[in-house]
Amino acid sequence: MPSSPNFEENDSREPASVTLTDAATGRSLDCYIEHSLEVEGTLYLLLLPVDSPIEIVAWNEDGEQEATLVEDEPELDRIFADAQAVLAEQNLTLKRTAHTLTVAGEIPEVVEEDILTIEMEEEGSEIEPEEFQLLANFYHEEQEYGVYTPLDPLLFFARENQHGKPELLSPDEFKKVQPLLEEMLFDELE
Repeated sequence: MPSSPNFEENDSREPASVTLTDAATGRSLDCYIEHSLEVEGTLYLLLLPVDSPIEIVAWNEDGEQEATLVEDEPELDRIFADAQAVLAEQNLTLKRTAHTLTVAGEIPEVVEEDILTIEMEEEGSEIEPEEFQLLANFYHEEQEYGVYTPLDPLLFFARENQHGKPELLSPDEFKKVQPLLEEMLFDELE
């Protein structure tokens, strides 16, 4: 018999935090717990990274300027030091964290002409435009790159495992609890 969901928002002055760990890479990502939801004895968590997530974009200039997200680990390895150096000039610290690159430090205010819109295709869903703020540009071996942070928060959905550690939800698990999460978050906004 399913239990009714229990939804809690973190209202304390200092938000609770947890660390997500990527077992494959050994990297970790510190996150604030934005919301929690208990369903049938399992605690689900809506997490927001403590540091700002970033994306690195490679610019292709074949006639028309086109942006490609850099997701290839060997390419990230090659350009990471350059990206780190250009961000350090702005007192930002680039980190190789689990599930996303992040930057620590104060992000500059948004300037309208520095916004990049990229149409992102999520697995099994429509193409959604996402807006990113430019933080820095750099070159590596004559290839131009841009470092951007999303304007919308990057949220992770996790569940607490039997050891009390958060684990990212698989796509199937997410589909199972997505309607409950959306309903609870919608109720929060009313």
